[in-house]
Amino acid sequence: MAFPPISVRTATPGDLAAWRPLWDGYNGFYGRFGATALPEHITQTTWQRFHDPAEPVFCLLAHDAASGETLGLAHYLFHRSMTRIEPVCYLSDLFTREAARGRGVGRALIHAVYDAARAAKSSRVYWQTHETNAAGRQLYDKLAKHHGFIVYAQEL
Repeated sequence: MAFPPISVRTATPGDLAAWRPLWDGYNGFYGRFGATALPEHITQTTWQRFHDPAEPVFCLLAHDAASGETLGLAHYLFHRSMTRIEPVCYLSDLFTREAARGRGVGRALIHAVYDAARAAKSSRVYWQTHETNAAGRQLYDKLAKHHGFIVYAQEL
C-alpha cells in the first residue's frame, strides 16, 4: 500500500494544538501519564523554548503531505563537546502517532534532524532510546550506529 509523502517542517507557535497530542503520546510511551505525568509548567516551558531564539532547542513536525495531518515530532538541541570543536546535535525526542507507524515518519524526521545538524555545521547527531523500544531500534539500526554505551542518570 502506497502512502502519501511525508513533509517535515519546523514547528511554529500556531502548531501547539497539533504538537500537544504527540507530546502527550511520547510521554505516555515512556510512562509519564496520569499520576506520573509531567507537570503542566514543564510542557508549557518546553513549547516556549522551541520558539525562543536564545534557546538551542528545536521542534520538527511531520505531516501527511496530502491531508496536512500531523503525524510525528522530533525535538533536538545543539551543545558543545569536549571531543569536537563544532556543535553536537542531540535528538532528544522522536515520536510517531501509532496509526502512522510504518509509513516512514520516523525516518523522515531523523533525516530532517540530520539536515538541520549539517546546516548548523554539527558533525554528529546522537540519541538514546529504551532497550525495550524494539520497533524504534529496528529503524535506528538502519540510520545510525549503536556504539554500545549505557546511560547512567541520577535525579538531583
